[in-house]
Amino acid sequence: MRTAKTVSITLPPDLLLKAQELAQREHRTMSELFREALRRYMVGDAQWDSLLARTRAKGKALGITREADVERLSDEYRSDKRR
Repeated sequence: MRTAKTVSITLPPDLLLKAQELAQREHRTMSELFREALRRYMVGDAQWDSLLARTRAKGKALGITREADVERLSDEYRSDKRR
């Protein structure tokens, strides 16, 4: 019994060409290239979610509730660095 399923995707011609060139350069099949890209994307997405959770918690602890707070703190930091 087959353990993998075939999936069809649509790519613009320029992206397809770049993917084919990359696969050839790395001596991979297109399937291997896209499987690796998907794995990296999923790991990166989980890492991004983790980063957001940590920074939101830190911001909340510091009383940062709006984007304007971030801008103000950035300006204050830069001003202090110049002195």
